[in-house]
Amino acid sequence: MKVLAIEDDNMSMAILRRSLERLGHTVIAARDGEEAWSAWLREKTRVVVSDWQMPRLDGLRLCRRFRAQEGRDYVYFILLTSAGATAQNRRAAAEAGVDDFLTKPIDMSRLWMRLRVAERILKFTTQVHRLEEMMPMCSYCKKIRDDQNYWQQIESYINERTGTEISHSVCPECYQRVVVPELARLKEEAEAAVAVKKKR
Repeated sequence: MKVLAIEDDNMSMAILRRSLERLGHTVIAARDGEEAWSAWLREKTRVVVSDWQMPRLDGLRLCRRFRAQEGRDYVYFILLTSAGATAQNRRAAAEAGVDDFLTKPIDMSRLWMRLRVAERILKFTTQVHRLEEMMPMCSYCKKIRDDQNYWQQIESYINERTGTEISHSVCPECYQRVVVPELARLKEEAEAAVAVKKKR
């Protein structure tokens, strides 16, 4: 898994990078929040491990920036804290959107456990998005069920959500399968009606 690691202290970054790589992850490294944001825009990593106190853009403001993004892929945010972090600080971090905390110095077993939780959460969020993207459609009339459990024609459904106007036509396959036999049936009925009139 790709992990965006953000740490402004060289020694701490070396330890964090080595720990993540030993656990089998690919590390995208950044020295502060602004550099991390640029890296994320390129790499779109799903997991972030960030120091709290950093120049330019700290961990909390970076997390808020992630949470302000509307998109399909959720980003799991782990914040590195000092052992003396107060309950008030942790509450502020949770309100900013932080998913989990790791205390410095980093313990490998705790890091492994946090990343395993991240993998499970990201897997579930991906499954939920897939379910949300499915459109329930009636097998017979082809109407679509919307979020309010209302069934409507597919043309109306698409138009309401995208503004797209639907024009109707007939594809070559349906022309041969439906239209040609229908024209032949109508022709036979017309010829039969003419024959009946002639007999009179």
